Amino acid sequence: MHFASDNTGPAHPKVLDAVIAANQGYAMPYGADDMTRAVEARIREIFEAPSAIVHLVTTGTAANTLSLAALTRPFETIFCSACAHIYEDECNAPSLITGGATLTLAEAPDGKMTPDSLTRAIETQGDRGVHGRDRGVHGPQRGPVSITNVTERGSVYSVAELEALTALAKSYGLSVHLDGARFANAVAATNASPADMSWRAGVDVLSFGGTKNGCLGVEAVVFFKPQHAWEFELHRKGAGHLLSKQRYLAAQMLAYLEDGLWLDMARASNAANARLIEGLSTLPGTEILYDPSANITFARLPRAMHQRLHDAGAEYHIMQGSLEGDDPAEPLLARFVADWSASAADTEAFLTAARG
Repeated sequence: MHFASDNTGPAHPKVLDAVIAANQGYAMPYGADDMTRAVEARIREIFEAPSAIVHLVTTGTAANTLSLAALTRPFETIFCSACAHIYEDECNAPSLITGGATLTLAEAPDGKMTPDSLTRAIETQGDRGVHGRDRGVHGPQRGPVSITNVTERGSVYSVAELEALTALAKSYGLSVHLDGARFANAVAATNASPADMSWRAGVDVLSFGGTKNGCLGVEAVVFFKPQHAWEFELHRKGAGHLLSKQRYLAAQMLAYLEDGLWLDMARASNAANARLIEGLSTLPGTEILYDPSANITFARLPRAMHQRLHDAGAEYHIMQGSLEGDDPAEPLLARFVADWSASAADTEAFLTAARG
C-alpha cells in the first residue's frame, strides 16, 4: 500500500541488469562512451528530432535548473505555475544555478497555467510593468517560460494546451522549457507522440525524466534548438553534475528506452492510479480534486478513513490537516502517487483498509 511517491518504488529489473552489464571493461569518461552516443541516437529517433542535442544528469532538479540556466540570464525572471516543482520543491536552485534569476508565478488552480494567467504573469514584468509603468532597468527582465507536464497537481496538458502556451511565450520572444519529470505519464495519458508533446508543440528544451518511472537515477535534457546546449554543458560542469563514469547513466537510459519500456511503465502507473480513483470514488465522504489523468491523485477523505489507513500501514502524504482531531468526518487533503510496480492487490488492500 505504497502511494507516497513514484520515487519510492523499485527500479525495473531491466534497468538494473543494464547497469550490471555496463560494469564490464573500460569506457571513455564524461560522456565520450559508446552507450552515451547510443542514447543520443535513440532519443533523436523517438522524438523525430535528428538535430537534437542530448545530455544526461542524475536528478530532476539538475535537469530543470541547468536547462533554465542555459536559457536565462541572471537579471531575468522565469515564468512558471504557482505549483511548479522549480518553485515548490527545488530550494531556490533555479536562482542559484542561473546566478540570480527569479521566478514569476502564474495562477494555476488545477496545476495548469492558461494563456490568460500566463499573460498576466508576463505583463507584470517589463514593458508596462507593475501598475502599468515601465520599470526599465529597475525590474527583472522577461526570461523563459517553464511548463510542467504532468503537473504537480496530477493534471495533464493536452498538446493543444501546450501549443497555446508556447505560442503565447513566443509572441513575447520567450523560450520554453518543459519539466517532464513525468513526461512518460503525460504521453501515455494523452496518446500523443513524444514529438507532438514537445518540440512540435513549441518546446525548446525538455527535461525528460527517468528516475520517477523505474530508473535508478537518470534524466535526459533534450535541446531541440541546439544554440543553448553548449551553455548547458558549461553549467553542468561548473555545478558538479558532469559524471566521469557516465556510462552508468547511459546504460539506465538505454534500457529505459528499449522496446518502449518507458511507456509500458508509465501506462502501468497510470493504470494503477485509475484503479485507485475508481475505488476511492465509491467511498462515502471522499472528494477527488483536479483532473487526475496520469499517476497522481489529490483527494479529500474523512479523518476516520485516514486513521484506518494509517493504522493499516498505508503510505501516502496528508497535505492539509492532521490525523489528530476531534471530528472523525473532517475531510483531510491527501496526495496519492502510483509507481510502475503498484499492483491491483496493493490497491485492493488499500481500499479494504479505507472501508474499515
